[in-house]
Amino acid sequence: MAAHSGTRAIVAALGANLGIAATKFIAWALTGSSSMLAEGVHSVADSSNQGLLLLGQRRGKKQATPLHQFGYARVRYIYAFLVSIVLFTLGGLFALYEAWHKFQHPTAIASWKWVPVAVLLIAIVLEGRSFLIAKEEAKKARGTRSLTSYVRTSRSPEIPVILLEDAAALIGLVVALAGVSMTLITGDGRWDAIGSATIGCVLVAVALFLASEIGSMLVGESADDEVTASICAALAQGERPLELIDLRTMHLGPDDLLIAAKFSTSANVTGDEIAATINSAEARIRAAVTHRCAIYLEPDIPPRNY
Repeated sequence: MAAHSGTRAIVAALGANLGIAATKFIAWALTGSSSMLAEGVHSVADSSNQGLLLLGQRRGKKQATPLHQFGYARVRYIYAFLVSIVLFTLGGLFALYEAWHKFQHPTAIASWKWVPVAVLLIAIVLEGRSFLIAKEEAKKARGTRSLTSYVRTSRSPEIPVILLEDAAALIGLVVALAGVSMTLITGDGRWDAIGSATIGCVLVAVALFLASEIGSMLVGESADDEVTASICAALAQGERPLELIDLRTMHLGPDDLLIAAKFSTSANVTGDEIAATINSAEARIRAAVTHRCAIYLEPDIPPRNY
């Protein structure tokens, strides 16, 4: 099936994170909580990431040009890879730096003590709603695959990125809530620093995972097993079935697929017959898969056995 862009999930996550970021920074300004600052920067990073994903989708729709003859669909992978960099630097490394600074100079939360707790509880509700929307969009796209398998095998970056970002955000919010609560109970600011450090580690881990997965997409991944099986079945059927020698596929983008195949033919067929066979096979492929396909089929004559 064609990839799902997940625009609804991106917009929902963007709206949630903008609102959450504002409330976290207000709470940090009132209390000086390290966890609140780390979480506020995390929400800014997430908002920037969703903006990057939307920009990637828009630029990926540009028409092919003589210079970029297969179009711009791969741009979506580039912008998704930038997301992992932003998440690693602006989110993860900043949270770790803030934790280190707080460990060196621990301070208790002396004013507006319960504001961070209220903000974090509200943020958990909003982030949870965003995560459920992302799961709903993933359900439409993953078919019979499990959610974990879908994240690992999807050729579309947007929904897996939003799912992982929202999951990391929920974990971070719960950790921040624990760190802030322990700081309020004990008066020891190091609990707040522990919360910030944990948030940083989670964000770095998610960023590295995303970089690995999307880097693989940038290199060029083949069609998944379901799509490959549909292509093979289409080529083997019809009035002019093909006997495949080799089949290669590569995603030019989430919805764009390059298909190259070599098939066996006899020495006594005419050029017109080969052309008709190829045209028929291309039509069957386009009917079998929903991707935009660039198809190249090459006839070959098997060697004679003497």
